[in-house]
Amino acid sequence: MQSIKGLNSNATRMLTGLIFGTIAMLCIIKGGLVLLACLMVIIFFASKEYVKILQHKGFYPSLKVILLSDIFLAAIAYLQRFDLVAVALIFCPIVTFMWVLFKGRQPYIANVATTILGFVYCGWFPLHLMFLRDLSCLQYASGLGFVVVMFTSILMTDIGCYYAGRHLGKHKLAPIVSPNKTIEGSVGGAIVAILSSVVVCYFIGVSWPIAVIIGLLSTVCAQIGDLCESLIKRDAGVKDSGDTLPGHGGFLDRCDSFVFTIPVIFYFCKFFVFTDEYINIIINFLKGIF
Repeated sequence: MQSIKGLNSNATRMLTGLIFGTIAMLCIIKGGLVLLACLMVIIFFASKEYVKILQHKGFYPSLKVILLSDIFLAAIAYLQRFDLVAVALIFCPIVTFMWVLFKGRQPYIANVATTILGFVYCGWFPLHLMFLRDLSCLQYASGLGFVVVMFTSILMTDIGCYYAGRHLGKHKLAPIVSPNKTIEGSVGGAIVAILSSVVVCYFIGVSWPIAVIIGLLSTVCAQIGDLCESLIKRDAGVKDSGDTLPGHGGFLDRCDSFVFTIPVIFYFCKFFVFTDEYINIIINFLKGIF
């Protein structure tokens, strides 16, 4: 990781995080094309880092196909055209297979698989932030408040995991993938994340049961996302995804906690917070059983 001249590693990390977080939050508040542009910048750099990591493993996913697929998916996200998602998830893999067929570089199936994973992992998952930001119903004017809750929960997860792991950590969580993470740190991060979710939700008028669930989902998905990115790097034999962000490594290193969390929180809010249709379906189903 690079450090800013004149600052130690911790100060560099904090300054970079503050700048990056402020820009991201301003774009989220603005929404629309501004948010889309911010996401596309992140997706572009994250995709480049992803391809570079896989090349260390001897795989050659196509950055061009990944970016073209992400542009198609970004247009769908901006236009809120859910009916075109199935079209994208059919034609983008077909284009990927065609690219591999005519590229003539081994290993073929690995290149297909890693390219498809690239535009799903680096592009489609993060683009759900557009959907979450634009959610609305009679009770909640937009999904902006829920984005803030999610971001706060993820941030507090990182802080809680760090301090709990440092002072209480004894049992390794995933020693092969990430030897520094502990079960005690994970639990500490989860507790802090849930408490912060309850506090933020109180101020935006969200009930505490929903706040607890959002906090729990956020911290679990954030920690899994972090471990999954570590798995990719560990398997490829690299330490950081890049050096674009001083003190943090690359964009994937900074955003790995958000990749899984964003779509999970979106679908939870869409189906269980912004409408009670699916809650009633579940209740009726349970009544039929018991």
